[in-house]
Amino acid sequence: MNTAEPLDHRTAVATESARFAGLVKGADPTLAVPTCPGWTLVDLIKHTGGAQRMFTALLRARVQERPKSRDVDLRLPERADGYADWLAAGAAEAEQAFASTDLDAPMWVWGADGHARFWVRRMLFETLVHRVDAERTLGLDSEIDRALARDGVDEFLVNLPFATFFAPKVADLRGAGAVQHIRFVCADTDAEWLVQLRPDGFGVVPDGAGTTADATVRGTAADLLLLVYGRLDRSAGSVETSGDAELLDRWFANSAF
Repeated sequence: MNTAEPLDHRTAVATESARFAGLVKGADPTLAVPTCPGWTLVDLIKHTGGAQRMFTALLRARVQERPKSRDVDLRLPERADGYADWLAAGAAEAEQAFASTDLDAPMWVWGADGHARFWVRRMLFETLVHRVDAERTLGLDSEIDRALARDGVDEFLVNLPFATFFAPKVADLRGAGAVQHIRFVCADTDAEWLVQLRPDGFGVVPDGAGTTADATVRGTAADLLLLVYGRLDRSAGSVETSGDAELLDRWFANSAF
């Protein structure tokens, strides 16, 4: 079973952006980000804010085919201490774009849902996960709303099969000579997802409750979200795994987003 009340992704983007900007205001921009090797805090902010501005540009243009260029005028601040305000300003521009866009309108997306709403939902989890990265950088604990986390796991798993053009290892997520299944179970909600790996591809089975899984991953919605995004190791005590260990190794080695 995997039903839930619809979420207000537009409001959640604004909330997560404000949290992120508040975290990094006055922080040392040269701090290393432990969850993003090679990045500093300013790199993390620039990446997140840049993605928001790119998604905003796509929404405003109502693009109907894959853009040939990802170049967007980011209007970067002149000083490192201006990045928190720059992030907040970009989120405000996104909010304006959301308000003037029919989110049910068809448009080009790289994932499963070919409507404008795809980009709002994608922006939300791009921002939320990197907000957690900022908290890790600053030595702070993270809290993730359970309903948002559940939705984020769904968004990740449903869209992952389409991510090969920027995450080429995803193409290696195949059944080993036969159909195989991994079940992801939310311990604190009624949500679960059955991923079917076939010799020719993989994807979430819409109604897989009666199917026996070769491997199972169980955790809270927040832990599953951090796990699928590589922010939590599956050996963590808060995550339970069982079944085919080789299958799970293959999944986590090739599902990086």
